[in-house]
Amino acid sequence: MSKEPVAVIGIGQTKHVAARRDVSLAGLVREAAQRALDDAELTWADIDAVVIGKAPDFFEGVMMPELYLADALGAVGKPMLRVHTAGSVGGSTALVAANLVAARVHGTVLTLAFEKQSESNAMWGLSLPIPFQQPLLAGAGGFFAPHVRAYMRRSGAPESIGALVAYKDRRNALKNPYAHLHEHDITLEKVTASPMLWDPIRYSETCPSSDGACAMILTDRAGGARAPRPPAWMLGGAMRSEPTLFAGKDFVSPQAGQDCAADVYRQAGITDPRREIDGAEIYVPFSWYEPMWLENLGFAGEGEGWKLTEAGVTELDGDLPVNMSGGVLSTNPIGASGMIRFAEAALQVRGQAGEHQVDGARRVLGHAYGGGSQFFSMWLVGARPPGS
Repeated sequence: MSKEPVAVIGIGQTKHVAARRDVSLAGLVREAAQRALDDAELTWADIDAVVIGKAPDFFEGVMMPELYLADALGAVGKPMLRVHTAGSVGGSTALVAANLVAARVHGTVLTLAFEKQSESNAMWGLSLPIPFQQPLLAGAGGFFAPHVRAYMRRSGAPESIGALVAYKDRRNALKNPYAHLHEHDITLEKVTASPMLWDPIRYSETCPSSDGACAMILTDRAGGARAPRPPAWMLGGAMRSEPTLFAGKDFVSPQAGQDCAADVYRQAGITDPRREIDGAEIYVPFSWYEPMWLENLGFAGEGEGWKLTEAGVTELDGDLPVNMSGGVLSTNPIGASGMIRFAEAALQVRGQAGEHQVDGARRVLGHAYGGGSQFFSMWLVGARPPGS
């Protein structure tokens, strides 16, 4: 039996900031969920199930928060699932919800991901002790910096590429009212003059710590036909994972990422992603991961990703805009960051991305990764239903 087509008919985000001290976790998630319902012109009664996700519970110190958030999410008496795949969780949460609709288990599902980093210390929460080594690693940047250096050696990329990505994404964020960082005085010189945190990653080439939530309403073909605004249709979606460490692992271009992208393209009938996809919201917490993931996702050949960045291809007005919303570099409530990528892709094909809209966007990729480059989740959404 064929899958049910999945439509995104409602999207809601909070304004992402360093600290939302005016709301609890419940208030934060309710805000995003209500905005998604309002966008879809639905009520809580129209929701058949709820799927939520977030990063590790120790980030806020509230274990299994989904239990006390059921009321705020309108999930009392309804099926509710919690998903967790480290930093990619926002993406995989959306895919679990989409699969429930595709399998005709539920007709309309609310999916939501969130994080309140102000109530945690993710920097040290992510500084995991490694046996028989000095404790020199500080945060995710300390883990990923050597992989960036490996990419630079392999590709011959000049030192300037990271700053170009950060400068682009921070300028894009100025066009996104929900983005955390709005640096109106940003210049390329300011990025390159910012302090070195983890060589070669500078302060302005890193993501912030944000409080925020993102929600979407996913429904079936009939629900999509009734939607008050044009839906985004899921053309393909996939998850893949691999161990954090194993003999022969390629941290620069993980196999799981390549396999995940290939599966999505196969489902969507994409044979040339560089030509057939109009934009991409890619999970880039450190600026150098833009060129690295461009290669991993098949938009560029090995060692060629940085050339797209340098040539301006990934600018908002380029041939392949990347992180039109400002990306993770500008907004990073970790648990929600992947879902924001998926939601922003859907906004593009719905023509609802406001000032950061790409003209004529028909097919846009949403991408998330997490852990030690071990979890990957992606979807491709389009302005028209699959097969049409």
